[in-house]
Amino acid sequence: MHKIATSDVDWSVIRKDFPILGEQAHGHPLIYFDSAATSQKPRAVIDVLRRYYEHENANVHRGLHELSSRATEAYEKSRQRVADYIGAVRADEIVFTRGTTESINLVAQAWGGKFIREGDVILLTVMEHHSNLVPWQLLAERTGARLRFVGVRDDGTLDLKQLPSLLTPEVKLFAFTHISNSLGTINPVAELCEKAHAVGALTLVDAAQSAGHLPIDVQELGCDFLAFSGHKMCGPTGIGALYGRGEILDSMPPWHGGGEMIVSVTLEKSAFKKAPHRFEAGTPNIAGAIGLAAAIQYIEQIGRPAIFEHDSHLARYAAERLTELPGMRVFGPTEERGALVGFVMDAAHPHDLTTFADQYGLALRGGHHCNQPLMRRFGVSGTTRASFYFYNTTEEIDRMIEILDAAVRFFS
Repeated sequence: MHKIATSDVDWSVIRKDFPILGEQAHGHPLIYFDSAATSQKPRAVIDVLRRYYEHENANVHRGLHELSSRATEAYEKSRQRVADYIGAVRADEIVFTRGTTESINLVAQAWGGKFIREGDVILLTVMEHHSNLVPWQLLAERTGARLRFVGVRDDGTLDLKQLPSLLTPEVKLFAFTHISNSLGTINPVAELCEKAHAVGALTLVDAAQSAGHLPIDVQELGCDFLAFSGHKMCGPTGIGALYGRGEILDSMPPWHGGGEMIVSVTLEKSAFKKAPHRFEAGTPNIAGAIGLAAAIQYIEQIGRPAIFEHDSHLARYAAERLTELPGMRVFGPTEERGALVGFVMDAAHPHDLTTFADQYGLALRGGHHCNQPLMRRFGVSGTTRASFYFYNTTEEIDRMIEILDAAVRFFS
């Protein structure tokens, strides 16, 4: 893990950049603890989106007129900004997608469809989001490949002692999450990538819960693919990115066919552009890409080390305070964790608890969080999740504890 710098950021000033945080819910000040599902957007991002539609809106790449040139320049500058943000060697190692889910499906269909064969093994973990499970199940059904899973220990960390028996030469891909969206577990990405490469396997990292919270350098991590979503890091919905090492992307066929991704087309056959454009058929989410670049610029001005320090403090503080409540079971590591905490209250089902909290303006999320196998591993149908970002405060957590304490009394 990278070294965390002491933060001198004035978080109260940062908070004012988010208009929606001044909203009320059911007559109470909004406390938004659902950023793991989607983050809120600062004015800087909102303004960039409005400016694009007012001054630059046109289709990219194909047009020769002024507006198209402006849109194309902004779109491709956004690709470079994403590349710089995660340490990619070149901008053409970045494919714009709708988000993490589409990025993983792209790899499963384009790379997996070409290189995975019957008898091959895809290694996953029990803590994966459905987005990093279902695409591989579908690929295994199509090809006859097999799935293996690294287990999760009671403390919410991966059972790495299983790796020698699971990570064998039959494994062609090891796909795993960087930070668990239910447990907050921060997995040792560089170590896992190194072990995978030692047996000849490629690696895919689901960075949906980490890209907006901590520094990421794909060269240092050593991953072959990395996927993340813009809407979880202050950007618009419907935009995300897939990083792929250049030589691997070049070896992959298209997965969508249409305009923009071709060099030439006859009635019988087509020739395709090089990566990344061969994977971006049709009109892309131009405004989304530009908005994602604005979100990255905003995050970089704050500094990801400071954000990680702040968010980790909130998560640890919340986990500690939750243990003060009766009948409370808190999931995930007790030490370092990502910006969330999942818990179960004996007195109430997660859905009932989140509905109760909403009446007091507290936005939590209750359910299986697209982690059904993980929920079964811990013997629960779901959890309540409080997830944080740099615009949240310890005072809001204290208010959450007051509301949850009232819930204990109400449901008991």
